[in-house]
Amino acid sequence: MHTALPAAQVDHLVMISATLDEGVQWCEATLGRTPGPGGQHALMGTHNRLFRIASKRYPLSYFELIAIDPQASAPGRARWFDMDDPALRELVAGSGPQLAHFVVRVPDARAALAALGDLGLNGGEVLQASRQAPQGLLQWQITVRADGRRLLHGTLPTLIQWGHTHPAQTMADSGISLQSLTVTHPQPDVLQAAYKAIGLEGVHVLRGPARLSARLHTARGPVELRS
Repeated sequence: MHTALPAAQVDHLVMISATLDEGVQWCEATLGRTPGPGGQHALMGTHNRLFRIASKRYPLSYFELIAIDPQASAPGRARWFDMDDPALRELVAGSGPQLAHFVVRVPDARAALAALGDLGLNGGEVLQASRQAPQGLLQWQITVRADGRRLLHGTLPTLIQWGHTHPAQTMADSGISLQSLTVTHPQPDVLQAAYKAIGLEGVHVLRGPARLSARLHTARGPVELRS
């Protein structure tokens, strides 16, 4: 029997956009906020913009707008978060930016990945990644499958273990905060077991179609985003 790991926390929400400019326009129109700077991910050929959504329940959480970087070389592997999946790319191109996934911060990515493996869930491998940021070099370890797939339609989170610096530590207050994150899935018991195995707290699990639902507090009032 696997023993639950120390508490894991929601690190960030992943909003996939066809281009970063479209993501910024969506953010300004929907949340009333221009996202802050991000950077380039040479490992995956992507780039992002970020803003802080931390709250008492979700400390250090942030929001990531991510898109394929047209200036970057194509990676020698599948991109993370299903960003190469034709159906997801068509959806994003036709309907605009999509809340597609969430990433969970863990103290030991390899141990958490092994805990999922004990349940028959193949989260892939732990990759070393980095990017330049205004505060210096950001370094982290992140779980990515060779095929780039999100498991259980994106309801099983990607795992991340940060180095010495977390990006949200230097982000300005955005005036937006994450109030709740709810996950529905036809097999909620599978998700509950997985969340328990990695020590994840703060995410509601319900039975229903596979979907994420994030409730944000903004200057314009509450906004609910759904995948």
